[in-house]
Amino acid sequence: MKETLKRAEELREDIVKFMSALIKAKSLSGQEKEVIEVIGNEMEKVGFDEVKVDGLGNIIGRIGDGKTKIAMDAHIDVVDVGNPDLWDKDPFSGDWDDEWVYGRGASDQKAGMASMVYGMKILKELGLLDDFTVYITGTVMEEACDGLPWRYIVEVDKLKPDFVVITEPTSLRVYRGHRGRVEFKVRTTGLSAHASAPERGDNAVYKMARIVLELEKLNERLKVDPFLGKGTLVVSQIESVSPSVNAVPDQCTIHIDRRLTAGETKESAFEEVRDAIKRAGVEAEIIELEYEGHAYTGEVYKAEKYFPTWVFPEDHLVVRAAKNTYKKVFEEDPVVDKWTFSTNGVVTAGVYNIPTVGFGPGDEEFAHAPNEKVRIDHLIKAAAFYAAFPKTLLESMK
Repeated sequence: MKETLKRAEELREDIVKFMSALIKAKSLSGQEKEVIEVIGNEMEKVGFDEVKVDGLGNIIGRIGDGKTKIAMDAHIDVVDVGNPDLWDKDPFSGDWDDEWVYGRGASDQKAGMASMVYGMKILKELGLLDDFTVYITGTVMEEACDGLPWRYIVEVDKLKPDFVVITEPTSLRVYRGHRGRVEFKVRTTGLSAHASAPERGDNAVYKMARIVLELEKLNERLKVDPFLGKGTLVVSQIESVSPSVNAVPDQCTIHIDRRLTAGETKESAFEEVRDAIKRAGVEAEIIELEYEGHAYTGEVYKAEKYFPTWVFPEDHLVVRAAKNTYKKVFEEDPVVDKWTFSTNGVVTAGVYNIPTVGFGPGDEEFAHAPNEKVRIDHLIKAAAFYAAFPKTLLESMK
């Protein structure tokens, strides 16, 4: 499979130009139409067998027509730039030099799309087709709600692959899982009164303060997994309601980001918070949250804000196939690890239990940061990997 790397190197200029075009097509969540068109044109140019856009706006390119269905996924929406003064270059310039391509989405995660599209060109050119079908998916609104596009692909498009490769940045390592998370709110209620006589009221903020202290203690004793790491809990927002600034607040709400390690679920997380509320000696309600996505196509799609933990053992077929691919292409053993952040794997693996593995160009540290960039060598090597993976996977299945 070394020939895939040789061919990817020959395509360096084409890959870089495509990468630059992807960055120039600004694509905040729900506003991805322009970049979808760029991807569709490139897929047609390099010879995909079929290219279509679904009702949510995800682009799905197909190569082959075999029995085993393999999907490779890159979300193509990006977060905003934040403070533009922190950027050395225009975030949407798509500038490049001999080593890097620069701009928002470079690592997170348009690089995966650039490498996948050219990986499929290489796969076809080198005759690496077998009894498989590869779907290259450019998914929308992932930054707003992890996994949302894949719920749509499985439930609405009725496409449920046998295996999935997530191309979020892994620094060209093989990743086999990550922590999950659940977002929810906790609300206390009280009784308003004039601030000149607070004893007449029941302060909802004071109640919440006692709960927050217990949640801080809860975070310290959460479960630790030797591979995925520790579960965490963060109170990320707090707000109160009162008739005026001169009144006792009668409602207080906090937003919680709860990262779930192996063995933790939404139910177990909620039970721990109920216990913390009980320890605080007050009454409060837990409010489950739902995301409502408004796609650029006009489609509206909803999903609960629960993103299950997922992890596959190192000897699982899909992980072994990724390791074997790496060895064949690069003639060395890969580093096997996990993401710190969350990906569409929360749905492919966490909800639907589809064997999922990660391999992507770019570095996680650049995600959501100013001066985002991706190494050009990563783009080349990832393309070579994606070209070699499907056939290697089938060989690993025998």
